[in-house]
Amino acid sequence: MSESTAFSYPFATLQQFAADVLKHAASKGASACEVDVSEGFGQSVTVRCDEVETIEYNRDKGIGITVYAGQRKGYASTSDFSAQALRDTVEAALNIARFTAEDDCAGLADAALMAKDCPDLDLYHPWALSVEEAIETARRCEQAAFDASPQVSNSEGASISTQQAHFVSANSHGFMGGYPTSRHYISCSVIAGEQDAMQRDDWYTTHRNAARLDAAEQVGRIAAERAVARLGGHKVKTGEFPVLFEAPLAGGLLGSLVHAASGGALYRKASFLLDHLGKPVMPSFVQIAERPHIPCGLGSASFDSDGVATKDRDVVRDGILQGYFLSTYTARKLGMQTTANAGGSHNLIIEPGELDFAGLLRKMNRGLLVTELLGHGINYVTGDYSRGAAGYWVENGVIAHPVEEITIAGNLRQMLAGVVAVGNDVQVRGSKQTGSILIERMTVAGD
Repeated sequence: MSESTAFSYPFATLQQFAADVLKHAASKGASACEVDVSEGFGQSVTVRCDEVETIEYNRDKGIGITVYAGQRKGYASTSDFSAQALRDTVEAALNIARFTAEDDCAGLADAALMAKDCPDLDLYHPWALSVEEAIETARRCEQAAFDASPQVSNSEGASISTQQAHFVSANSHGFMGGYPTSRHYISCSVIAGEQDAMQRDDWYTTHRNAARLDAAEQVGRIAAERAVARLGGHKVKTGEFPVLFEAPLAGGLLGSLVHAASGGALYRKASFLLDHLGKPVMPSFVQIAERPHIPCGLGSASFDSDGVATKDRDVVRDGILQGYFLSTYTARKLGMQTTANAGGSHNLIIEPGELDFAGLLRKMNRGLLVTELLGHGINYVTGDYSRGAAGYWVENGVIAHPVEEITIAGNLRQMLAGVVAVGNDVQVRGSKQTGSILIERMTVAGD
């Protein structure tokens, strides 16, 4: 893993900035300090109807400093890396700490939990893509969508994005770690039909390594096929039916589980999973694991935002909730130990079942396939779930017609417990990996 010369600051310089901050904080009387130094840059290009619509370059840097004066905490940040600015930022954080209330849960994580090593997780693959090459790739992506069907009548654009960053995290326990990362993206959104009978849909591919992105032409073709397939959609009769969440959306169900099992929601008693540790939350065939060290993984990390070493663990085993998602602070609030999830989950993977997408449709037999969700109608205190949706009606195990302007509703507790099957049609697009998920029953509100 070589470091790109395109960064403004060598990695060793970021380390020196962090060390200078820690030294100055100690000299000013801070009882503890933690610092995050980061720099990133990237390029994004969007082409619409064969014309270049936007070319964007971004370059960002920043230092965030948290200091502790006993049990008092202060935070300040700056994008100025000069020595004077770093000293001023440390002192600003200390001034804030002096005026905050004491919090007996504040402070660094235990020194024994700090990451000792930072294994190379293969997270950095710079993409030497010129703006001309990006434009040409976006044009090929969009043209593939138009070529896929004469019913594709317009485009919202094809976009190519490449991003690189590196960072250092350090604290006064002696911990210092960091590494460079990359993430690349190809997307396309098109419109099918004419006048009042138009539908839009999109598709995208993302990876840390550009060589492992789907072909631009494939992204455009799938976007077109999805838009065309939605033509002629209409409502269905209101009732209770099985609901199949397509794989790209099913990760949202895992996200809801993470939110409800996170320390922030739990210590505030704002979660429907309160006191569910060690209890069944899903059917016994469901296994969910956290795997932070997958090479090239979009959610891989050797330590969390507190500097605590990450490790493999089972979150749900045989349907039983094995662990929460806790940072140092939220763990102390709950009288527990951190799970190294300050900053979120790391490669949460639900074990796929034996059925492919077609097999899931056949198992459902009659019900709703959801391919788009609208709004954010989720109450995590009660688990009540209600969102606008679009997708397809399924009869006799096959797609019968597109569906639009409907609402699906249920309760997350019952939805998780009512998982009938998890498909093997996994889409890896982020830190949560799952195939399509079939729920036994939800209310579908239409006509």
